[in-house]
Amino acid sequence: MRDAAINLRALPEQRDLIDHAASLLGKNRSDFMLEAACERAKAVVLDQVFFGLDAEKFRRFTAMLDAPPGPNAGLARLMAVKPPWDTKPA
Repeated sequence: MRDAAINLRALPEQRDLIDHAASLLGKNRSDFMLEAACERAKAVVLDQVFFGLDAEKFRRFTAMLDAPPGPNAGLARLMAVKPPWDTKPA
């Protein structure tokens, strides 16, 4: 059951366009707008998560992931700090 409200204002021409498109699909305005907004939201989220590479770039990318990490002074300092829950003497 839908119980969260989403309110927005639109120009009459925008409302009419949305209503026309919704009617072409046999939907009401709310269903049409909610479906369209969710499709767009998913696309935006996926665009932030997935990316495409051609074969050569993918090969270079996986080679970087598979390569051993280089020296990292900041990580070495962090790993040298004794965690507060470690009660064993150093």
